[in-house]
Amino acid sequence: MKQFYILLFSLFIGFTSYAQTDSLSLQIAEIEKSLNYQYGEISLGEGMAKLKVPKGFKYLDATQAEYVLTELWGNPASGTSLGMLVPENKGVLNDDTWVFDIEFEEMGYVKDDDAAEIDYTELLATMKKDMAEGNKERVANGYEEIELIGWAAKPFYDNEKKTLHWAKELNFGGAETNTLNYNVRLLGRKGVLMLNAIAGMNSLPEVRQNIPLVLNSVSFEQGHSYFDFDPDVDDVAAWTIGSLVAGKLLTKVGFFALLLKFWKIIAVVLVSGGGALFRFLKGRKKEEEVYVTETEKEKVLN
Repeated sequence: MKQFYILLFSLFIGFTSYAQTDSLSLQIAEIEKSLNYQYGEISLGEGMAKLKVPKGFKYLDATQAEYVLTELWGNPASGTSLGMLVPENKGVLNDDTWVFDIEFEEMGYVKDDDAAEIDYTELLATMKKDMAEGNKERVANGYEEIELIGWAAKPFYDNEKKTLHWAKELNFGGAETNTLNYNVRLLGRKGVLMLNAIAGMNSLPEVRQNIPLVLNSVSFEQGHSYFDFDPDVDDVAAWTIGSLVAGKLLTKVGFFALLLKFWKIIAVVLVSGGGALFRFLKGRKKEEEVYVTETEKEKVLN
């Protein structure tokens, strides 16, 4: 009889877990269904640039992208996203998802005189040192340490197209899985259009493979390109190519580590029978910010 009750209890636990897993899948499906993906040509920044959604991708507008970044992935609200490109075969809550978030920083015209002279090995060493120093303040403020592992893709500047891209491999708080931060920059007349791939390191081959496609899908409108610069009326940025690479890590770089933790917690939720996806997602507000101090900027610029 005792064995019967043990078997019955095991069957009950298995049925409950299955039912909750099914319920969770339905909730994720409902979230994905609520998103309005777009295709074709998209105007960015009130006519500043345009995006032709490349084959194999779908686009979420600025409002929905901000919802995904903050409400679903737990990033601090910034209101700076112009939208995001999501692989056609993935949803924003897939465990292997990755996206290109699009932003524009109006920093002025970035001179590229230093592009050919940068020693990226030396720059990486400086960035690692600055990261380690910055971790002291992070820990004191209750945040996890961030380790800059190295280049996931060495910086490359295309002088003809005025585009820059590079990738960093990062580790958040000793996590088992490292985070990929792949940065794409298009230099413009009044600032820089930024496309940042938010992904796990295992997605690097897929992200890298799509860089040319993504680069060719975005362009400045006439009057806003790098070649439209007018020295008599336009501001010149304090930033250079080197300082763009060494600059601020986006707060969104931390999302994938959070997403991995998210799935571990789901497993606990399924076993315990408590909590709902929305309650968890909306309650998960962990900021991952790394800012370059003014002193660090001066080191790069000098």
